[in-house]
Amino acid sequence: MVGLQHPFQCLRYVSRQPAGLSDVILATAGRELFSFDVSSGQRLDVWPQPVDAAPAGESSGATTASEGQAPPEKRRKLSSPADDEKNAETEPEAKSKESKKDESNSWTNIPLLTVAQSKYAVIMTGEDKCVRVLSLAEDGKLKQLSARTLPKKLSALTLTPDENTILVGDKFGDVYAFPLVPSADYVKTQPAAKPYEPSATNLTVHTKRNLESLEQQLKYAALSKTNSEERVVLNFEHQLIIGHVSLLTDLISVVRPADSNVGARNYILTADRDEHIRVSRGVPQAHVIEQYCFGHTSFVNNLCVPSWDPKVLISGGGDNYLLVWNWLENQILQKVELPKSETEIVVSGIWDVSFSPAAGDVASVQTIFVALEGSTQLYCYALENGNTLTLKQTLDLCGNVIDLTAIDSKGSIIVSVDTLRQPNSITAWKSVSQPPLETFRVSSGKWAPIEDSMVLAINSAGTSSVPEGLEQKKQDELNDAVYGLSKLRKRDGSDD
Repeated sequence: MVGLQHPFQCLRYVSRQPAGLSDVILATAGRELFSFDVSSGQRLDVWPQPVDAAPAGESSGATTASEGQAPPEKRRKLSSPADDEKNAETEPEAKSKESKKDESNSWTNIPLLTVAQSKYAVIMTGEDKCVRVLSLAEDGKLKQLSARTLPKKLSALTLTPDENTILVGDKFGDVYAFPLVPSADYVKTQPAAKPYEPSATNLTVHTKRNLESLEQQLKYAALSKTNSEERVVLNFEHQLIIGHVSLLTDLISVVRPADSNVGARNYILTADRDEHIRVSRGVPQAHVIEQYCFGHTSFVNNLCVPSWDPKVLISGGGDNYLLVWNWLENQILQKVELPKSETEIVVSGIWDVSFSPAAGDVASVQTIFVALEGSTQLYCYALENGNTLTLKQTLDLCGNVIDLTAIDSKGSIIVSVDTLRQPNSITAWKSVSQPPLETFRVSSGKWAPIEDSMVLAINSAGTSSVPEGLEQKKQDELNDAVYGLSKLRKRDGSDD
């Protein structure tokens, strides 16, 4: 592998065996989304396609008459010469605006990815605050179905348990819900804004102080009118369901299992920069706050509810410990100290992995994996009797851990590692990239590295390349795209 290449920022395994199709891995690297065949590691598709990758023989949009066709009928000119001159003047301006619009819709990374119903990929593109839904065809091809732009920069993405509704959280603390597949009959409505009008006038106010106050009110009224005219109206069906007063960092949707007192119920768990974990009811009662889980002293940016025990919550963030909760009862079950580090600890990922005995001919596996930002170590915990989290093993990888996904059909995991930065660093760059994936499987009760033909094929193909001689500003932007969690930490008692 030559030169520098983007690491896989997100990994997702898509099981399609119930539908009689081959399993797929979806992965994001740089501004692109890749699909791979699990059995062979073959790259099935890359989205978006390069501009110059149009099929041979396909025209750019202009059509010409063939020799066997009659010439097109002459169109009757309906506009006046004055109209023609006006159109000639406005046409370049319109093209310029369209070009700027296309440029504003570009992005450099895809930090959030999830999969719906094993046939849709839902991604969040970085700079344009856009949630895009793509179809995953039987042959692994990707095609964009919808693009919905939110008013604020997004920080969290998930689905409701039925996988029919997308939930997104932004950096202003708001959570929106909208359908996975947009409704064709939705009509955008513009809410009527009531202009602000001061009750007083120059005829009723005479003192200098009151005249100054009236002048300020008139300026405010004019500003309010301008803001209302420039207000962006979301042109798709949506609902604002939750609001935090702080930056929202993580968001998960959970089904509370039925018991003797109450049936199954949906909940939404949200975390923010102000050390809060909020438990709200699911849609359409998300406005009902059941409780808060307090116990962290720094920001919380990772929430994990194990699939085999949905009453347990594991949370982590800027503290040097994890908390294990009975989130239904707002009870801390355990405080788990993280291994000591010379630098500030930031939990960058918590993943639950479980395999049945039939998965890849391995014993039953239930593991909680934890990664720290800018660290090559992956911590393997077991959730034992009494919901006690115990460190069982530490895996050392060749690069910083970025993301992880479990391959159910093989009973293994694949881990995305940083191909650009030096091990245990978030700023120092390498001169040559390394393979972006490593794979592990349980052997004799321990996770051990293995060689997998699928992973070897993916590593051999590589990802998208990073330009040589990248200036420091661009390097810093790429660093922040992967390692931005430490900026959530409050400094010197600052609340902003």
